[in-house]
Amino acid sequence: MAVKRSTAKNKKSASKAGKSGKKTKVSARKKPQKKNKPVKPAKKKGVKPASRPAKKTKAHHPVKKATPAKKQVKEKVAVVKPERVKEAKIVIPPTPPSLVYPDDKALKLRVKTILVSQPKPENEKSPYLELARRSNVKIDFRHFIKVEGMTTKEFRQQRINLTEHNAVILTSRNAIDHFFRICGEMRYNVPETTKYFCLNEATAYYLQKYIQYRKRKIFFGNCSIADLAEALRKNKEEHFLLPVADVHREEKIIDILDLLKLNYKKAIIYRTVSADLSDFKGKLDYDVVVFFTPAGIRSLFVNFPGFKQGDLRIAAFGAATAKAVREHGLRLDIAAPNPQTPSMTMALESYIREVNKR
Repeated sequence: MAVKRSTAKNKKSASKAGKSGKKTKVSARKKPQKKNKPVKPAKKKGVKPASRPAKKTKAHHPVKKATPAKKQVKEKVAVVKPERVKEAKIVIPPTPPSLVYPDDKALKLRVKTILVSQPKPENEKSPYLELARRSNVKIDFRHFIKVEGMTTKEFRQQRINLTEHNAVILTSRNAIDHFFRICGEMRYNVPETTKYFCLNEATAYYLQKYIQYRKRKIFFGNCSIADLAEALRKNKEEHFLLPVADVHREEKIIDILDLLKLNYKKAIIYRTVSADLSDFKGKLDYDVVVFFTPAGIRSLFVNFPGFKQGDLRIAAFGAATAKAVREHGLRLDIAAPNPQTPSMTMALESYIREVNKR
C-alpha cells in the first residue's frame, strides 16, 4: 500500500509543474557514481576465516634517495702533495796533507841549477819559471816516467763492459786520452748522454778534444774529489767508470765513492814506466833534482845503475815520494808540503834564499 501512496504523490507533483508552465532544468553534469565496494562475506559462527596467502617479498635492495632537482656542485678537494724530504748535504772534511820534513843531515850548499822531473810547462806564467827569474837560477825540465796505454787484450781481461757505464770520472788528461783510445780500439761509440765528472776545470775543457763540450753533461770541481761529492750524489743512479793507471793515487777518490754508496768500477787503462834518460850519459850534472812520485825514484835507478847521491840535493813532494827516497837509501834535503812551505816552489825558494845568501 506504501507503493500506491508514492505514485500518487508523483502524479500530483507532475500536475503542478504542468500548470505553472515552467520547464525543469536538467543538470548537464552527472555526478560520478560511487563504485560499489565489494561485499565482504558474512562470517559464519564457529567457522574460522581462511588464511590469506603470504605476500611475495622482494629482495632487499638499498633504496636510492631521490636527488634534488638543483644542480649538483662538485666540491673542490685540495690535493695535498707529499713534501719532498731533502737529503742532508754531504760534508766531507778536507783531509790535511801528510807533512814532510827534510832529514837532519840535509846539506846546505849553494844552488845554481835545478832539474824538475816533469814536462816543460806550456804556460810562461809557470811558478817554476818565475822562481828561476827571481832567484837567478837555471831550471830544466825532464819527465822521468812516461805513460803507456793498455792493450785491448789486457783491458778485456778485466771483464769490463763499456756499454754498462753511463758516467765517467776523469782525474787527468792521460785518463781522458786513454779512455777514448780504448773506446776507439774496441769500436765503441760513446753515447751523447754519457756524463763526465772531472777533478778540475782544465781537465773538463780538455774534453773538447774528443766531444762537443756544450752537448754533454760535464761536472768539475776545484782539484778535489770532495768538490764533486754533491754532484755525484745527485747522480747516484748512474753506473760510473773510473779510469786509472796501474800505480795510481786515487785511494781518496775510492773512499768517497764508497762513502756515497755509488755503483762504480775501476778500470786500469794505462801504466807508468821509466823514461829513457840515456842522453844524460850516466850523470846528473845538477845541484838539485825534484821528484813528485815514487815511480820517478824507480826511474832514477833504472837509468842510472849504481847511483850515488854525493852532493846532489834531492827534493821530494808528498809523503809517498819521501818514503821512496828513504827506502832507496837516499838523503832528503828539501821536502814539501809542510806548514812553512806548502808547495814545492815555496820549499825551493826558501832553501835557495837560505843557502845562496852566503
